[in-house]
Amino acid sequence: MLEVSALSVQRGTPGQGHRVHLPALSLGAGDVVAVTGESGCGKSTLLEALGLLLAPSQLASYRLGGVDVAALLASGAQAELAQLRAQRLGFVLQNGGLLPFLNVAANIRLPRRLLGQPGLGPAAERAIDVLNLAPLLGKLPQALSIGERQRVACARAVAHQPQLLLADEPTAALDPHNAKRLFALLLELACELRLAIVLVSHDWAMVEAFGLPTLQAHSRPGETDFAPLA
Repeated sequence: MLEVSALSVQRGTPGQGHRVHLPALSLGAGDVVAVTGESGCGKSTLLEALGLLLAPSQLASYRLGGVDVAALLASGAQAELAQLRAQRLGFVLQNGGLLPFLNVAANIRLPRRLLGQPGLGPAAERAIDVLNLAPLLGKLPQALSIGERQRVACARAVAHQPQLLLADEPTAALDPHNAKRLFALLLELACELRLAIVLVSHDWAMVEAFGLPTLQAHSRPGETDFAPLA
């Protein structure tokens, strides 16, 4: 599903900025890995690079579902990369990122609409069931709690049946009970929809409680390496 090796991203100039490095990552369908580390170490930067929102300064290989992403990056094929992001990647932002003028159903449907796909689709329908969103479909985001917005954002992220879901601190604004519930629901969706998930989290205790494999930040002045926790 996902194979990445020797991925580096440089923020700022060498010597004055910060380099984020991922030696290797391999995920199959249904696999979930948590990215952990202190604030400011580069977790979100790593997620943006995996999500093809930041161009790497170094990359040995990147394959997603059989597509040679590294070759597309090397050739500067921006149209193909944009299409890849739209079709194969799903994103869950810290604040949900819902459009305030669309109701819940329209927000969830949006990724499919942008791809010319009709309706909610089977993945979104399953997510609505798992995340208990049916009573909310006609509401606007302003009428939702923070936890409800995050659940809607998760459903929207899988509506177009991506292969890789990237979630940036999806439980950061939630109380412990709802954070645990959303964690569990994300893992259920990964299993049922055969998604690979890279989940950035500051909640180390929650990650440990769910037994998730972990990419732990190892920071030094000017750089951070993300490697499996020993």
